[in-house]
Amino acid sequence: MTTPTTRTPRFDRGRWAQPGPETVHPGVHRIPLPLPDDGLRAVNVYALEGFTEGLVLIDGGWSIPESRKALEDSLAELGHDLGEISHVLVTHIHRDHYTQAVELRRQLGSRVYLGAGERRGLEALGELRTDEPVGSLETLRRAGAHELAERVAAMYGGDFDPTVWEAPDRWLRAEELRFGDARLTVVPTPGHTQGHVVYLDQARGLLFSGDHVLPHITPSIGFELGGPALPLGDYLDSLHRMTLLADARLLPAHGPVGDSVHTRVGELLAHHDDRLAESLAALGDRTRTAFEVAGELGWTRRRVPFTDLGPFDRMLAVNETAAHLDVLVTRGRARSTSTDGVDRYTASTGTP
Repeated sequence: MTTPTTRTPRFDRGRWAQPGPETVHPGVHRIPLPLPDDGLRAVNVYALEGFTEGLVLIDGGWSIPESRKALEDSLAELGHDLGEISHVLVTHIHRDHYTQAVELRRQLGSRVYLGAGERRGLEALGELRTDEPVGSLETLRRAGAHELAERVAAMYGGDFDPTVWEAPDRWLRAEELRFGDARLTVVPTPGHTQGHVVYLDQARGLLFSGDHVLPHITPSIGFELGGPALPLGDYLDSLHRMTLLADARLLPAHGPVGDSVHTRVGELLAHHDDRLAESLAALGDRTRTAFEVAGELGWTRRRVPFTDLGPFDRMLAVNETAAHLDVLVTRGRARSTSTDGVDRYTASTGTP
Protein backbone atom coordinates (compact mmCIF):
# COMPACT_ATOMS: atom_id res chain seq x y z
CA MET A 1 0.00 0.00 0.00
CA THR A 2 2.58 2.58 1.09
CA THR A 3 5.67 3.40 -0.88
CA PRO A 4 9.00 4.50 0.55
CA THR A 5 11.08 7.11 -1.18
CA THR A 6 13.64 5.17 -3.19
CA ARG A 7 17.18 6.19 -3.96
CA THR A 8 17.00 4.97 -7.53
CA PRO A 9 16.89 7.37 -10.52
CA ARG A 10 13.54 8.55 -11.83
CA PHE A 11 12.23 6.94 -15.03
CA ASP A 12 8.99 5.89 -16.66
CA ARG A 13 7.66 3.56 -14.01
CA GLY A 14 4.86 2.33 -16.25
CA ARG A 15 7.06 1.08 -19.06
CA TRP A 16 7.59 -2.31 -17.43
CA ALA A 17 3.86 -3.13 -17.84
CA GLN A 18 3.82 -2.77 -21.62
CA PRO A 19 3.03 -6.09 -23.36
CA GLY A 20 5.69 -8.34 -24.82
CA PRO A 21 8.55 -10.43 -23.45
CA GLU A 22 11.80 -9.06 -22.08
CA THR A 23 14.86 -11.30 -21.91
CA VAL A 24 16.42 -10.60 -18.51
CA HIS A 25 19.02 -13.39 -18.67
CA PRO A 26 19.80 -16.00 -21.31
CA GLY A 27 16.89 -18.43 -21.16
CA VAL A 28 14.89 -16.28 -18.71
CA HIS A 29 12.14 -14.00 -19.99
CA ARG A 30 9.89 -11.55 -18.13
CA ILE A 31 6.32 -11.51 -19.47
CA PRO A 32 3.94 -8.84 -18.07
CA LEU A 33 0.31 -9.96 -18.05
CA PRO A 34 -2.51 -7.41 -17.75
CA LEU A 35 -4.54 -6.72 -14.61
CA PRO A 36 -7.53 -4.70 -15.90
CA ASP A 37 -8.94 -2.09 -13.51
CA ASP A 38 -6.15 -2.75 -11.03
CA GLY A 39 -3.70 -0.10 -9.90
CA LEU A 40 -0.86 -2.61 -10.19
CA ARG A 41 -1.43 -2.62 -13.98
CA ALA A 42 0.28 -5.97 -14.65
CA VAL A 43 1.86 -9.01 -13.07
CA ASN A 44 5.17 -10.42 -14.24
CA VAL A 45 5.47 -14.11 -14.97
CA TYR A 46 8.87 -15.49 -15.91
CA ALA A 47 9.40 -18.14 -18.57
CA LEU A 48 12.46 -20.34 -18.08
CA GLU A 49 13.76 -22.24 -21.11
CA GLY A 50 16.23 -25.04 -21.68
CA PHE A 51 14.66 -27.96 -19.81
CA THR A 52 13.80 -31.33 -21.27
CA GLU A 53 10.54 -31.18 -19.28
CA GLY A 54 9.46 -28.06 -21.18
CA LEU A 55 9.00 -24.44 -20.13
CA VAL A 56 8.88 -23.57 -16.43
CA LEU A 57 6.86 -20.51 -15.39
CA ILE A 58 7.32 -18.54 -12.21
CA ASP A 59 3.76 -17.45 -11.32
CA GLY A 60 0.77 -17.95 -13.57
CA GLY A 61 -1.17 -14.71 -13.82
CA TRP A 62 -4.88 -14.02 -13.44
CA SER A 63 -7.29 -16.40 -15.16
CA ILE A 64 -8.93 -13.95 -17.56
CA PRO A 65 -8.96 -13.96 -21.39
CA GLU A 66 -6.73 -10.88 -21.67
CA SER A 67 -4.04 -12.54 -19.59
CA ARG A 68 -4.11 -15.82 -21.47
CA LYS A 69 -3.81 -14.04 -24.83
CA ALA A 70 -0.90 -11.91 -23.61
CA LEU A 71 0.89 -15.04 -22.39
CA GLU A 72 0.21 -16.90 -25.60
CA ASP A 73 1.39 -13.98 -27.77
CA SER A 74 4.56 -13.46 -25.74
CA LEU A 75 5.49 -17.14 -25.86
CA ALA A 76 4.89 -17.16 -29.63
CA GLU A 77 7.26 -14.21 -29.95
CA LEU A 78 9.85 -16.33 -28.13
CA GLY A 79 9.19 -19.29 -30.43
CA HIS A 80 7.10 -21.31 -27.97
CA ASP A 81 3.45 -22.17 -27.31
CA LEU A 82 1.32 -22.77 -24.25
CA GLY A 83 1.51 -26.52 -24.65
CA GLU A 84 5.21 -26.46 -23.77
CA ILE A 85 4.55 -25.25 -20.20
CA SER A 86 5.36 -28.19 -17.95
CA HIS A 87 5.46 -26.54 -14.50
CA VAL A 88 4.12 -23.36 -12.92
CA LEU A 89 5.90 -22.43 -9.69
CA VAL A 90 3.60 -20.02 -7.88
CA THR A 91 4.88 -17.57 -5.27
CA HIS A 92 1.56 -17.17 -3.42
CA ILE A 93 -2.16 -17.71 -3.50
CA HIS A 94 -3.48 -14.35 -4.71
CA ARG A 95 -5.58 -14.45 -7.86
CA ASP A 96 -3.11 -12.58 -10.09
CA HIS A 97 -0.50 -15.27 -9.38
CA TYR A 98 -2.39 -18.52 -8.87
CA THR A 99 -5.64 -18.78 -10.82
CA GLN A 100 -4.25 -18.96 -14.36
CA ALA A 101 -1.77 -21.60 -13.21
CA VAL A 102 -4.71 -23.83 -12.27
CA GLU A 103 -6.40 -23.08 -15.60
CA LEU A 104 -3.23 -24.04 -17.51
CA ARG A 105 -3.11 -27.32 -15.60
CA ARG A 106 -6.73 -28.08 -16.43
CA GLN A 107 -6.30 -27.43 -20.13
CA LEU A 108 -2.69 -28.41 -20.79
CA GLY A 109 -1.64 -30.74 -17.98
CA SER A 110 0.95 -28.41 -16.47
CA ARG A 111 1.96 -29.15 -12.88
CA VAL A 112 1.35 -26.46 -10.25
CA TYR A 113 3.58 -25.93 -7.20
CA LEU A 114 2.67 -23.72 -4.23
CA GLY A 115 4.09 -23.00 -0.78
CA ALA A 116 2.78 -25.30 1.94
CA GLY A 117 1.91 -22.33 4.13
CA GLU A 118 -0.90 -21.46 1.71
CA ARG A 119 -2.86 -24.63 2.48
CA ARG A 120 -4.89 -22.98 5.24
CA GLY A 121 -5.87 -20.02 3.06
CA LEU A 122 -6.77 -22.27 0.14
CA GLU A 123 -8.97 -24.44 2.36
CA ALA A 124 -10.68 -21.32 3.72
CA LEU A 125 -11.51 -20.23 0.17
CA GLY A 126 -13.15 -23.59 -0.43
CA GLU A 127 -15.10 -23.52 2.83
CA LEU A 128 -16.34 -19.95 2.57
CA ARG A 129 -16.67 -20.02 -1.24
CA THR A 130 -15.74 -16.39 -1.55
CA ASP A 131 -12.60 -14.40 -2.24
CA GLU A 132 -13.94 -11.54 -0.12
CA PRO A 133 -11.11 -10.30 2.16
CA VAL A 134 -12.75 -11.74 5.25
CA GLY A 135 -9.64 -11.46 7.42
CA SER A 136 -9.06 -7.85 6.41
CA LEU A 137 -12.70 -6.97 7.09
CA GLU A 138 -12.35 -8.43 10.57
CA THR A 139 -9.23 -6.30 11.08
CA LEU A 140 -11.24 -3.23 10.05
CA ARG A 141 -13.89 -4.03 12.64
CA ARG A 142 -11.27 -4.55 15.35
CA ALA A 143 -9.81 -1.18 14.26
CA GLY A 144 -13.14 0.53 14.86
CA ALA A 145 -13.81 1.04 11.12
CA HIS A 146 -17.21 -0.68 11.00
CA GLU A 147 -18.72 1.56 8.32
CA LEU A 148 -15.68 1.13 6.08
CA ALA A 149 -15.88 -2.64 6.55
CA GLU A 150 -19.46 -2.62 5.31
CA ARG A 151 -18.57 -0.47 2.29
CA VAL A 152 -15.74 -2.79 1.28
CA ALA A 153 -17.87 -5.91 1.80
CA ALA A 154 -20.50 -4.43 -0.53
CA MET A 155 -17.88 -4.22 -3.29
CA TYR A 156 -17.74 -8.02 -3.43
CA GLY A 157 -20.44 -10.54 -4.23
CA GLY A 158 -19.58 -11.72 -7.74
CA ASP A 159 -19.84 -15.37 -8.71
CA PHE A 160 -17.19 -17.45 -7.00
CA ASP A 161 -15.46 -19.96 -9.25
CA PRO A 162 -14.11 -22.77 -7.04
CA THR A 163 -12.33 -24.44 -9.94
CA VAL A 164 -9.54 -21.84 -10.04
CA TRP A 165 -8.80 -22.41 -6.35
CA GLU A 166 -8.02 -26.12 -6.57
CA ALA A 167 -5.08 -27.52 -4.62
CA PRO A 168 -1.65 -27.60 -6.29
CA ASP A 169 0.05 -30.77 -7.47
CA ARG A 170 2.78 -30.26 -4.89
CA TRP A 171 3.11 -28.31 -1.66
CA LEU A 172 6.55 -26.74 -1.29
CA ARG A 173 8.66 -26.22 1.81
CA ALA A 174 12.24 -25.00 2.16
CA GLU A 175 13.79 -27.27 -0.46
CA GLU A 176 15.63 -27.43 -3.75
CA LEU A 177 13.91 -28.02 -7.09
CA ARG A 178 15.82 -29.44 -10.04
CA PHE A 179 14.94 -29.00 -13.69
CA GLY A 180 17.65 -30.56 -15.79
CA ASP A 181 20.92 -29.02 -14.62
CA ALA A 182 19.19 -25.98 -13.12
CA ARG A 183 18.42 -25.69 -9.44
CA LEU A 184 15.92 -23.40 -7.78
CA THR A 185 15.95 -22.97 -4.01
CA VAL A 186 12.52 -22.50 -2.43
CA VAL A 187 12.70 -19.94 0.40
CA PRO A 188 9.56 -19.49 2.55
CA THR A 189 8.88 -15.77 3.07
CA PRO A 190 5.66 -15.38 5.11
CA GLY A 191 4.22 -11.90 5.52
CA HIS A 192 2.38 -10.79 2.40
CA THR A 193 0.66 -14.14 2.75
CA GLN A 194 1.54 -16.83 5.26
CA GLY A 195 2.67 -19.26 2.55
CA HIS A 196 4.53 -16.87 0.25
CA VAL A 197 7.76 -18.31 -1.19
CA VAL A 198 10.52 -16.92 -3.38
CA TYR A 199 12.67 -18.90 -5.80
CA LEU A 200 16.44 -18.37 -5.80
CA ASP A 201 18.53 -19.35 -8.82
CA GLN A 202 21.89 -19.08 -7.11
CA ALA A 203 23.96 -20.19 -10.10
CA ARG A 204 22.59 -17.38 -12.27
CA GLY A 205 22.26 -14.86 -9.46
CA LEU A 206 18.50 -14.37 -9.84
CA LEU A 207 15.76 -14.08 -7.22
CA PHE A 208 12.16 -14.51 -8.37
CA SER A 209 10.69 -12.49 -5.52
CA GLY A 210 6.93 -12.54 -6.16
CA ASP A 211 5.35 -9.81 -4.03
CA HIS A 212 7.83 -10.19 -1.19
CA VAL A 213 10.36 -7.67 -2.50
CA LEU A 214 8.97 -5.14 -4.98
CA PRO A 215 10.99 -2.32 -6.57
CA HIS A 216 8.57 0.60 -6.11
CA ILE A 217 5.97 -0.30 -3.49
CA THR A 218 5.61 -2.30 -0.32
CA PRO A 219 3.21 -5.24 -0.44
CA SER A 220 0.02 -5.33 1.56
CA ILE A 221 0.47 -7.34 4.74
CA GLY A 222 -1.77 -10.20 5.85
CA PHE A 223 -4.32 -9.64 3.08
CA GLU A 224 -5.78 -13.14 3.13
CA LEU A 225 -8.27 -15.46 4.75
CA GLY A 226 -7.26 -16.81 8.15
CA GLY A 227 -4.07 -14.78 8.36
CA PRO A 228 -1.45 -15.03 11.13
CA ALA A 229 -1.54 -13.02 14.34
CA LEU A 230 1.49 -10.84 13.50
CA PRO A 231 1.85 -10.63 9.69
CA LEU A 232 4.15 -7.60 9.72
CA GLY A 233 6.45 -9.29 12.21
CA ASP A 234 6.61 -12.28 9.88
CA TYR A 235 7.26 -10.01 6.91
CA LEU A 236 10.12 -8.15 8.59
CA ASP A 237 11.68 -11.46 9.61
CA SER A 238 11.38 -12.64 6.01
CA LEU A 239 13.04 -9.48 4.74
CA HIS A 240 15.95 -10.02 7.12
CA ARG A 241 16.17 -13.59 5.81
CA MET A 242 16.94 -12.17 2.35
CA THR A 243 20.07 -10.49 3.72
CA LEU A 244 21.43 -13.89 4.75
CA LEU A 245 21.35 -15.09 1.15
CA ALA A 246 23.87 -14.10 -1.48
CA ASP A 247 22.79 -10.90 -3.23
CA ALA A 248 21.03 -11.40 -6.55
CA ARG A 249 19.19 -9.53 -9.27
CA LEU A 250 15.62 -8.73 -8.29
CA LEU A 251 12.97 -10.30 -10.54
CA PRO A 252 9.72 -9.04 -8.98
CA ALA A 253 6.08 -9.79 -9.74
CA HIS A 254 5.23 -6.11 -10.22
CA GLY A 255 7.66 -3.56 -11.63
CA PRO A 256 10.94 -3.73 -13.55
CA VAL A 257 13.90 -5.99 -12.83
CA GLY A 258 16.34 -4.55 -10.29
CA ASP A 259 20.08 -4.92 -9.81
CA SER A 260 20.23 -5.84 -6.12
CA VAL A 261 17.86 -7.60 -3.76
CA HIS A 262 19.89 -6.48 -0.77
CA THR A 263 19.66 -2.81 -1.73
CA ARG A 264 15.91 -2.92 -2.06
CA VAL A 265 15.49 -4.94 1.15
CA GLY A 266 17.46 -2.26 2.99
CA GLU A 267 15.09 0.40 1.66
CA LEU A 268 12.03 -1.62 2.69
CA LEU A 269 13.34 -2.20 6.21
CA ALA A 270 14.11 1.52 6.56
CA HIS A 271 10.62 2.35 5.33
CA HIS A 272 8.97 0.15 7.94
CA ASP A 273 11.17 1.63 10.66
CA ASP A 274 9.89 5.05 9.58
CA ARG A 275 6.26 3.90 9.59
CA LEU A 276 6.64 2.38 13.04
CA ALA A 277 7.99 5.71 14.30
CA GLU A 278 5.19 7.64 12.58
CA SER A 279 2.54 5.35 14.01
CA LEU A 280 3.97 5.73 17.51
CA ALA A 281 4.09 9.52 17.12
CA ALA A 282 0.46 9.56 15.97
CA LEU A 283 -0.55 7.83 19.20
CA GLY A 284 0.97 10.63 21.23
CA ASP A 285 -0.38 10.54 24.77
CA ARG A 286 -3.84 9.35 23.69
CA THR A 287 -5.53 5.98 23.41
CA ARG A 288 -6.46 5.43 19.76
CA THR A 289 -7.70 2.83 17.31
CA ALA A 290 -5.79 1.80 14.18
CA PHE A 291 -8.50 3.56 12.14
CA GLU A 292 -7.83 6.83 13.97
CA VAL A 293 -4.06 6.49 13.59
CA ALA A 294 -4.34 5.69 9.88
CA GLY A 295 -6.32 8.88 9.42
CA GLU A 296 -3.34 10.94 10.57
CA LEU A 297 -0.75 9.33 8.29
CA GLY A 298 0.12 10.10 4.66
CA TRP A 299 -0.22 7.35 2.06
CA THR A 300 1.69 6.41 -1.10
CA ARG A 301 4.88 8.19 -2.06
CA ARG A 302 2.86 11.39 -2.49
CA ARG A 303 1.70 11.31 1.14
CA VAL A 304 -1.96 11.35 0.11
CA PRO A 305 -4.36 12.10 3.01
CA PHE A 306 -6.35 9.11 4.21
CA THR A 307 -9.63 10.86 3.35
CA ASP A 308 -8.57 11.07 -0.31
CA LEU A 309 -8.20 7.29 -0.66
CA GLY A 310 -10.92 5.06 -2.07
CA PRO A 311 -12.60 2.45 0.16
CA PHE A 312 -10.35 -0.44 -0.88
CA ASP A 313 -7.15 1.56 -0.34
CA ARG A 314 -8.49 2.80 2.99
CA MET A 315 -8.94 -0.82 3.99
CA LEU A 316 -5.31 -1.58 3.09
CA ALA A 317 -4.17 1.53 4.99
CA VAL A 318 -6.05 0.58 8.16
CA ASN A 319 -4.84 -3.01 7.95
CA GLU A 320 -1.25 -1.87 7.56
CA THR A 321 -1.56 0.60 10.44
CA ALA A 322 -2.94 -2.13 12.69
CA ALA A 323 -0.02 -4.34 11.70
CA HIS A 324 2.49 -1.64 12.66
CA LEU A 325 0.76 -0.95 15.96
CA ASP A 326 0.75 -4.67 16.78
CA VAL A 327 4.51 -4.80 16.16
CA LEU A 328 4.97 -1.79 18.48
CA VAL A 329 3.10 -3.75 21.15
CA THR A 330 5.34 -6.80 20.75
CA ARG A 331 8.39 -4.53 21.03
CA GLY A 332 7.10 -2.97 24.24
CA ARG A 333 6.63 0.46 22.65
CA ALA A 334 2.84 0.43 22.99
CA ARG A 335 0.05 -1.33 24.86
CA SER A 336 -3.29 -2.57 23.57
CA THR A 337 -6.66 -3.24 25.13
CA SER A 338 -9.86 -4.59 23.60
CA THR A 339 -13.35 -3.37 24.45
CA ASP A 340 -16.51 -4.41 22.58
CA GLY A 341 -14.36 -6.09 19.96
CA VAL A 342 -12.33 -2.95 19.17
CA ASP A 343 -8.58 -2.78 19.79
CA ARG A 344 -7.19 0.45 21.24
CA TYR A 345 -3.54 1.39 21.55
CA THR A 346 -1.58 3.58 23.93
CA ALA A 347 2.11 4.46 23.81
CA SER A 348 4.04 2.81 26.61
CA THR A 349 5.17 5.05 29.45
CA GLY A 350 8.68 6.28 28.85
CA THR A 351 8.56 5.69 25.10
CA PRO A 352 10.72 8.33 23.46
